[in-house]
Amino acid sequence: MTWPEQAVVVVTGAAGGIGLAAATWFAERGARVFSLDRPGATPSVGDPVGEVVEVDVTSEESVRAAVTTVVERAGRVDALVAGAGVAEGDTGAEDMSLERWSLTIGVNLTGVFLTCRDFGRVMLEQGSGRIVAIASMSGQHVVNVPQRQVAYNASKAGVVAMVKSLAYEWVGRGVRVNALSPGYVDTPLLTNRTDLHPLWKEQTPAGRFATPEEIAGGVGYLLSDEAAFCVGTELLMDGGYAIP
Repeated sequence: MTWPEQAVVVVTGAAGGIGLAAATWFAERGARVFSLDRPGATPSVGDPVGEVVEVDVTSEESVRAAVTTVVERAGRVDALVAGAGVAEGDTGAEDMSLERWSLTIGVNLTGVFLTCRDFGRVMLEQGSGRIVAIASMSGQHVVNVPQRQVAYNASKAGVVAMVKSLAYEWVGRGVRVNALSPGYVDTPLLTNRTDLHPLWKEQTPAGRFATPEEIAGGVGYLLSDEAAFCVGTELLMDGGYAIP
């Protein structure tokens, strides 16, 4: 797979899970990587990857400051992986507080929009760029059994719809936008429910969780030259969960 020479790649949520794996994947292939995550975040494994920039994706001011920092240092942005996300845990819809709903939607949907919008502006000015937003199989399938997650499901469905809209608006101006929707991935988001791991693996025809590195490879494909005709695509990497 090929990318622009010495590509400048921005990854949000880069301190752990899929974001960290994606940042590592691109750094190993010669990209100049900017790892963006919340203030005070430290990598869940190893050392920070590339150049670290703090950002609160729910804050318009913070996102704009991060964009300014990247552009001042690198002069351009070739690719964005919008990977910052949270899960609200196991809460029935009738018991979910507005605060918890707003946090989940704020990070998973509004945060992705602000990140795509502001880095997208740089790409539109350049006349080129590539974006992958991390959604979830939960955006297609209501993954509510036994863990209930109405806000998470809604936020990820929103990401997929938003990606299609951005792709339609921007492809004629040189910017490709796609989504990647993972199934169950072996990341810190799953570690707090080890009691459900056997069930989740049973529900997945592949019989296991994906590794973050596998998902990072899918991100790399969508951002590569070989995926140039992928526009507004949702790449589902769920180990067959959607088959039954």
